[in-house]
Amino acid sequence: AHQSKMDFFCKLGYGKQDICKVLENLGQEALEDDVLKELIRMGSKPQALEDQAQPSQLKLVARGSCSTSPGLKWLGEDESDSSDSLRPIVIDGSNVAMSHGNKEVFSCWGIQLAVDWFRERGHTYIKVFVPLWRKEPPRQDSPIADQHILEELEKQSILVYTPSRKVKGKRVVCYDDRYIVKVAYERDGVIVSNDHYRDLQNENPEWKWFIEQRLLMYSFVSNRFMPPDDPLGRHGPTLSNFLSKKPVLPEKKWQPCPYGKKCTYGNKCKFYHPERQHQAQLSVADELRAKTKVPLSQGKEERCQCSP
Repeated sequence: AHQSKMDFFCKLGYGKQDICKVLENLGQEALEDDVLKELIRMGSKPQALEDQAQPSQLKLVARGSCSTSPGLKWLGEDESDSSDSLRPIVIDGSNVAMSHGNKEVFSCWGIQLAVDWFRERGHTYIKVFVPLWRKEPPRQDSPIADQHILEELEKQSILVYTPSRKVKGKRVVCYDDRYIVKVAYERDGVIVSNDHYRDLQNENPEWKWFIEQRLLMYSFVSNRFMPPDDPLGRHGPTLSNFLSKKPVLPEKKWQPCPYGKKCTYGNKCKFYHPERQHQAQLSVADELRAKTKVPLSQGKEERCQCSP
């Protein structure tokens, strides 16, 4: 089944790496329609060189990808397109770890779960900010679980420690929230935190707008990192669009028109008309005009000929 799907999508012109990535995400039993939708959503595109060599295949390639303009489609980019179209992710490590540890323990596993979630979606720029003193052996008043994860993430260049030092036995800590907001703002990315950073919002009006528009909150449900499907509320963008640089407009899920064939709105009607599926959705008045136009003009010609 896996090989047959690979062959099918290879014939359509998609790269094997992209197909494998999608099949890994959706599972080997995924329907071909779902795989194709995911390939299109990822921004994967059939091989540009083959298409340039065989212009006749361009029509086949363009099917089902109306949302992207032809100009964007042939930039000659490789499979890294999907990651380039996703926003950078900046994670408030302390907030995520304490949230996963039920506000009692600094749970580094929570940070790993969040990083893995964004990795699986294809994000390549992921940074986690944690104060440097979390590297020290844990004390009774600030317990840490799975501290080795911090070391592993640091080796992968994902974890960044914000500076802290001791002066006369007292710890001097730099404000890690400022690092988080500043880096996310400069990279035009997304902040992952349940903190609202109200003090930083009051400090800088540009940061205020950015925090309001780019803060991604989350929950942990049975060790599962779960951001909301509607990060900015019911009327805001979907999670996929929120995390993407180039939002994709959703396909309209047509609702049948309550007036049916009696509807007089024509192409202005927002509802679905199955009877108009294969014809231009003209208003009833326009349809009548279109039908009567030809006979009227013919009649006038006949009258003109007969009048002499």
